[in-house]
Amino acid sequence: MAKTYSKRYNSAVKVADLTKDYPLKDAVEILTKFPKAKFDETVELSFRLGVDGTSGEQNVRGTTPLPNGSGKKVRVIVFTDDPQAALAAGADEAGLAELMKKVTDGWFDFDVAIATTEAMKQVRTLARVLGPKGLMPNPKAGTVTDDIVGGIKAVKAGRVEFKMDKTANIGVGVGKRSFTPAQILENAAAVLEAVGKAKPATFKGGQYIKSVTISSSMSPSVRLASTEFSKY
Repeated sequence: MAKTYSKRYNSAVKVADLTKDYPLKDAVEILTKFPKAKFDETVELSFRLGVDGTSGEQNVRGTTPLPNGSGKKVRVIVFTDDPQAALAAGADEAGLAELMKKVTDGWFDFDVAIATTEAMKQVRTLARVLGPKGLMPNPKAGTVTDDIVGGIKAVKAGRVEFKMDKTANIGVGVGKRSFTPAQILENAAAVLEAVGKAKPATFKGGQYIKSVTISSSMSPSVRLASTEFSKY
């Protein structure tokens, strides 16, 4: 039976030939011409990597600030012995023992968890709870820090974390459909560079980034030309 597509998809494919690859700037322009949904869709870059997704030595993860922010309200909790300072810096929730119990009991109404190095001695016990949800504080992600004020500001301002899954794929939000093409382009370029520079030192030979696409929540994907990422 022939595959059927939605009216939005059929309208989108009239904008450009989606079987082709495009420079990032052109891909963003195409994306912004797609029909919009009734909500402010998230724009995402999707990477397919050539590394071994099952090898811990080739794990790809990191963070990068978005020049124009993420376009969404980020809810931050902080595990610390000085909750008042964290709350004053903009944390949505802060504390240690009580906050840990709240999380253990099944509360996950937050996007990012930050912890001080001292608090991590206790927060490590939450790894089985927070780990599977991608919410465990991690030094590599900048979420284990004694600069709580700076950590909160960076996350609230639009710093994003990326982490490869076991199939060697990464998806990173780079803004919203309400952003201008220039804003999406700047954010996407920052993420592209960050993922490129996160290539594991143990990866030898072969193509590190195999493909990259850009899409919004309800749109088709637009493939980027290999010239945008082949240097990595």
